Parts: sequence; C-alpha cells; structure tokens
Amino acid sequence: MQKPSYDTPRRVALVEDDVDLRGLTAALLEEEGFLVSAFADGHMLDAYLLHEHPDVLLLDVMLPGEDGLSICRRLAPNAPYRIMMLTARGSDIDRIVGLELGADDYLPKPFNPRELVARVRALLRRGVLTDEATGREIAEFLNWRLDFAARSLTDRDTAQEAGLSSGEFELLVQFVIAPGRVLSRDHLLDTTRGRMSGPFDRAIDVQVSKLRRKLGDDGASIIKTVRGGGYVLSCAVRRSRV
Repeated sequence: MQKPSYDTPRRVALVEDDVDLRGLTAALLEEEGFLVSAFADGHMLDAYLLHEHPDVLLLDVMLPGEDGLSICRRLAPNAPYRIMMLTARGSDIDRIVGLELGADDYLPKPFNPRELVARVRALLRRGVLTDEATGREIAEFLNWRLDFAARSLTDRDTAQEAGLSSGEFELLVQFVIAPGRVLSRDHLLDTTRGRMSGPFDRAIDVQVSKLRRKLGDDGASIIKTVRGGGYVLSCAVRRSRV
C-alpha cells in the first residue's frame, strides 16, 4: 500500500512507560514516516509540550505518577492535536471514560501494528478534511460563534470560549454545516471517528452528550435526539467568511 504523502512529516508524541514497547512503537511509526518523540511519563511530556506541538498524542493509561486519564483530562480541552489512548484496559467502561475525558480514539493492548498506523492516519485525515472543507469560515447560531480556523466556540454574550475538544469540534462542524438535517450515528461515526470503531461503540452518544453540556442548559434542545434516526441541530445557522 502506498503511504500517504504530506508536505511536512507529521509529529507523534508517544507516552509509554514500558521501555521495550516504547522503543518498538516509536520505531514502527518512524518507519512509516512519522517524526516521533517518546516519553516515559507525563512530566517529560509536559516539558516537550512547552516548546513543541505534535499532530497526534499517543497516551498510555497506566503510567507512573500522573496516569494517562488524568493527563488526558488536563490536556484535551485545549489540545490542538488528536489524543489516542493506549491501554491494556479495553473494557467498554474504560473506553467510554477515555472518550468522556476528551480522547479522540482508544486502542486496547496488545494491538496490531498495522491497526495503530491506520488509526493514526485516520486521525490525521479527519483534521485535513475539516480544514479543507471549512476554510476561514465563521458559523453563528443562537448566541454562539464557531470559528473553523481557530477551532473555537465562543459565547457572543460573554466572549468566553466553550473549550471544545477536537472530537467535540468536529462533531459540531457536522451539525452546523447541515442544520435541520437528521444525521445518523453511522454518518457521524464516518465523518468524525472513521470506521475503526466497533458496531456497538457508544462514542457518538458520548460526544453528543459532552457537546450538549458545553452548549449550556439548552444543549439538549439545540441538538435534539431523533428516535431511530440520530441527531439534528434544531436552530438556524448563519455562515460567513472572514
């Protein structure tokens, strides 16, 4: 299979305390053309993030000191990069917790190396498609202003940002480009998470619930559930270019 080409190599930050697995995973990604920075714990990651910005963060859950879920909770709200959790704890509950905290994907160990590479590329493609589709547009609905380029949602009354994760931002983009249209879970899964998720994955329901909370007390009435159909943005949207 031909590897996708990028203008510049994509950066991956890997946090894994198992030295052997860290080395093997880093070598695998480097062979696929990624620039990899690997760390043993969250403290080392924080020092890196002061000066560098990865495209994807691969984050083990079981880490010495601050665990991966705590790191994800702390970084995800303002992260301009994708976060994928890597863990031996692969139950549905653990996956849902990771997604609730802002992770974009969740891969249980032991994983197939090809699947890891495929998922990293899928996360990167989602970002490229969103940027190309939206350009420098602004969308306004009710008292909210969504800036596609800045990937931010701002309350126009208070000028405060809602602090969307990358997954919540991408989900909201799908709603604002199709207001009044019922979007099925399959459609939202395809356009925001890809087909790597299992058939019973609750990722979309989790993300919608989180997005509604960011929209405030009226979140459930802004994004309505359509029984047997999916979800719909129930308000008018005005889009403009800046």
